[in-house]
Amino acid sequence: MPGPLFGYRIVDLTSMISGPLATMMLADQGADVIKVENPDGGDHTRAAANRRGGFSAGFLHNNRNKRSLTLDLKDSKAKEALLRLIATADVFVQNFRPGVADRMGFGEDALRAVKPDIIYVSISGFGEVGPFAGKPVYDPLVQAMSGLATIQAGSDNERPRLVRTIVPDKLTAITASQAITAALLSRERTGQGQHVRISMLEAVIAFLFASDMGSQTFVGDEFPQQEAASFIDLIYETSTTYISAAVQSNKEWLALTRALDKPEWLDDPRFKTPALRGKHINERLIMTQEVLLTRPAEEWLERLTAAGVPCAPVLTRSEMIRDPQVQALGIVVETEHPDAGLLRQARSAARFSGTPAEIRHGGPALGQHSDSILKELGYSPADIQALTGTTVTA
Repeated sequence: MPGPLFGYRIVDLTSMISGPLATMMLADQGADVIKVENPDGGDHTRAAANRRGGFSAGFLHNNRNKRSLTLDLKDSKAKEALLRLIATADVFVQNFRPGVADRMGFGEDALRAVKPDIIYVSISGFGEVGPFAGKPVYDPLVQAMSGLATIQAGSDNERPRLVRTIVPDKLTAITASQAITAALLSRERTGQGQHVRISMLEAVIAFLFASDMGSQTFVGDEFPQQEAASFIDLIYETSTTYISAAVQSNKEWLALTRALDKPEWLDDPRFKTPALRGKHINERLIMTQEVLLTRPAEEWLERLTAAGVPCAPVLTRSEMIRDPQVQALGIVVETEHPDAGLLRQARSAARFSGTPAEIRHGGPALGQHSDSILKELGYSPADIQALTGTTVTA
């Protein structure tokens, strides 16, 4: 059976990561996502490094299962074609700077004139109001403004640090994809479309409050500065390689002392309760590290697992894709791309028992589906040639 979003059409005017990743998630789940691109180069990630067969890895990982339509939206006839396409769609997604879509003639009012129940989605960096609304944005700027960089540092007094992956972009994509499906569900019940607005800044701040903003939770009792918990990551060196282990409950603490053959730690007054173990976290982690250095990783993982201590190996990228747990889940798959060759990608993370998501085809070439999409909209071969510059057989 087709994916759970089969039958829905999404017109995608986004580029880079946050928008394309959001719509690709929906495409994986069966939606017909039509990526509308400028014929002069298309999505910026098409030109990124690490390429094969004319495709960059970055583009392929965020644009599979889509169709590509090229339109020069400075041309009035191309604008008419886009509006005709939007009239057949359920969702319209754009990530221009606030105000740009309106100036181009594709603001919410213009689209509702041709499709009253459209789900209109605006993705931005800093939102549509406020002093930063019109500013250009990249992932590090959002990590900085959201507080994520100081959280990553471990304390307000330490030098802020960036997370070494583009969390704001990818988190915004996940949030946007969920919001789009929620808006579609609401439309099924009410018959009404709506405007979904999401910014990278909003997505990250909402994400952080789930676990990292306790110092600011109680109004009137805020901490003036976030105190340091520990600057020691839960990554331990062994005599061979690295592992991770974490304990929270008393049961797990007891299991750790048993696995490390350190029963005397149970009598240490610094570690009697979870609160005390948290207060003396640096001492506890340093002591744990000293013991773990004495044996190889494989032996420690076996001992820790047998004792009931949550633990795992620390894997490199190349090790991860071959790990037995990853392979058992089948999350890393290989697919054949007609131009880029055999690709390794992660499948859709969510597994649907009745309507499975799937990789139907790889990322499209620029304008690959222009002729077929315009034919679907009723354009004649001559009209298509005028719009795209290609000769079309009747």
